[in-house]
Amino acid sequence: MQAQRQGFIQEQRFRMSPQLFQSIELMALPVVDLREKIEEELEKNPALEILEDNGVVSLDAAYSPKKEEDDYFEATSDSGFISRPSSEASDGHHKFIEGALARSETLQEHLLRNLRLTPAEGGLRRIAELIIQNLDEDGFHKEPPGLLLKGESPAQIHEALDLVRSLDPPGCATSDFRESLAVQARLLPGAPEGMEQALEHLELLERGKFAEAARKLGRSEDEIRFIFKRVKDDLTPFPGRGFSPGEETRYVVPDVQVVIREGDFVIILNDEEIPVLGISPFFMKIAGQKKNAGAGSAAHTDARLVRNFARENIKEARWFIHSINQRNHTLLRVSRAIVEFQREFFAKGPKYLAPLTLRDIAQELGLHEATVSRTANGKYMQTEWGVFELRHFFTNSISGMGSAGSRYSKEGVKEMIRELITAENRRLSDQEIAEFLARRGVSLARRTVAKYRNELDLGSSYYR
Repeated sequence: MQAQRQGFIQEQRFRMSPQLFQSIELMALPVVDLREKIEEELEKNPALEILEDNGVVSLDAAYSPKKEEDDYFEATSDSGFISRPSSEASDGHHKFIEGALARSETLQEHLLRNLRLTPAEGGLRRIAELIIQNLDEDGFHKEPPGLLLKGESPAQIHEALDLVRSLDPPGCATSDFRESLAVQARLLPGAPEGMEQALEHLELLERGKFAEAARKLGRSEDEIRFIFKRVKDDLTPFPGRGFSPGEETRYVVPDVQVVIREGDFVIILNDEEIPVLGISPFFMKIAGQKKNAGAGSAAHTDARLVRNFARENIKEARWFIHSINQRNHTLLRVSRAIVEFQREFFAKGPKYLAPLTLRDIAQELGLHEATVSRTANGKYMQTEWGVFELRHFFTNSISGMGSAGSRYSKEGVKEMIRELITAENRRLSDQEIAEFLARRGVSLARRTVAKYRNELDLGSSYYR
């Protein structure tokens, strides 16, 4: 048997202190979440106090007399009122407006409301409600109806599907846009003869090959053109779009703002939402008290405990304030570096967005990529061209990775495609867009153009 002997092993381990964890956590918080975190810390640490808070309006300011120009603007048509109603009526009207505008009607709510107005027996109505609840925001099935309604009569499922498809908007409760268009064509009043058959050759219609489609359908080219026009005018491939997806509206508060002053870019930190913090003078006084005589007495022990409590809370408060300052300082540094790398974007617009990676910023500032990532995540920058998430400025080139590849970024090229489609006099095919971009020095395959166009949620030339 081998004898067991004690020995010493020296090794290095990284242990994250609570203060360091807090600092990393604050680094990742956007301005709205940071304010909530500050409120939590104020409740937890009595040594921390607010010295100044520009994000809170005092009662005096809230009820200050209105200026003459305020009355002028309220009297114009912009306010939405022609005459001023009484105070009670005005309050009721405002409450109604606020309630009406709080949330848009979802597709499911709209269909269920129409279903309630449609005569149907109980079992059929129950199956129709299940079908409606199974629809995505485009109006298509999430799960196959046969799988969802296992055990129900196939005849009743078919009847319920027909019922839901006939509701407004027509064409919902289908598998995809092709089936939806076919259903809409069947339900369309005064639909031209042969419309359903023409929809079986969507690819030919999309490419403008009317002669070939006419030959296959045994109709004249003029008839096919007329059918194509009715399809574009009266049918929609995604009937559910246009309704709210049911999510609450999320308001974005920019963390930084970039403005042009005297020909140069100025970066402004949104510190109005962040209160100015300080240490409570009362706790400073307690922590600075000298030890009294009578060591060992109960009074002396209590005083020592109070002093230690005050000092510990002051220490945590100072670290918290330091972490917030560090977060703001790093955010400004990263924002300044982004502006330097993306000067063309800030000066000329979104399509001039250059390839940029986290590594580029990290190397420029001497930071770790993870620090840059935490700083950019969830934070927004207000620019002359709109409000963008900081991560929007990090984009790969269309060939190669980041700034090491092409000088054209993916997001910049997507903006070029958006501009081309928005300003087109005639419907440009993906191949024509690719050829136009090639003349400007941007080499893209047709399928890549189609991919970017789909990411922009822009339809093909057929649906435009």
